[in-house]
Amino acid sequence: MISVFDVDALRSLLRDFYEITRIRITVFDAEMHEMVSYPEQRIPFCAAIRATEAGSDACQACDRAACAEATKRQGVSIYRCHAGLTEAVAPLHVGEVLVGYLWCGHVLAYPSMEAAMAAIEAYCAALPVPMETLRAACADQPLMTESYVRSAARILHATASYLILEHMATLRENSVAAEVDAYLSTHFAQEASAEEISAALGLSRSRLYRLCGQLYGCGPGQHVRRLRMAHARKLLTERPELSIAEVAAACGFADYNYFIAVFSKEAGQPPNAFRKAQGEMTAVQPK
Repeated sequence: MISVFDVDALRSLLRDFYEITRIRITVFDAEMHEMVSYPEQRIPFCAAIRATEAGSDACQACDRAACAEATKRQGVSIYRCHAGLTEAVAPLHVGEVLVGYLWCGHVLAYPSMEAAMAAIEAYCAALPVPMETLRAACADQPLMTESYVRSAARILHATASYLILEHMATLRENSVAAEVDAYLSTHFAQEASAEEISAALGLSRSRLYRLCGQLYGCGPGQHVRRLRMAHARKLLTERPELSIAEVAAACGFADYNYFIAVFSKEAGQPPNAFRKAQGEMTAVQPK
């Protein structure tokens, strides 16, 4: 495990989220191990599905896919699970490092109980769980609107930010993962292949890619590009005296035209247009 969690502080925070939303919430680490939940027990519907091997496997695959999508988006992902319930997940990052996920769900988000039951029957038709059991498990579940779920997801996002800000999840010190993150964060402007990075860290190429996948949800090259683009945005905003060529060089781009092409694709506009827009935004800020 690459992260350390303050379980007692997390439990208190998750309880507050539940008291506000009445939606179950869970913290997973980066390897998808459940760290703490509130309430601790799953609702009867999910317990019934997970009691079967096929249902448990489907739930785990669904959770992994949702977390991968949230990591790709770098934000909250709202989705309907394989059994027909609505859920949301937000990645947890310490700096640039992915340390876990904040998840909430087990929600019946349908306009009526009749619509919910019809959808549940369709979603769960292939599962070895009696439909009578699932109907009975849903009977006491409250219906929630899609707008309510979106509001809860925004609170989930805020909770994720607060969790990191208050150091309830931290990167384990002296870990190989921490060494990889420190190295890439300080050497991103240097031109180096995956093999050269692996050699510098004393790792095999396959282990470097595996760690970067766990940390960032992508390979080392893509993460280095993200770091370069973040640094470019910072320099374009805060260092107006630097030319675009100087910004490109400071971010590790020897080819000025290639930098413009990459930045334009990532930011949706060329560096000069980005700098101008940032300057205009700063000019209208209240003093």
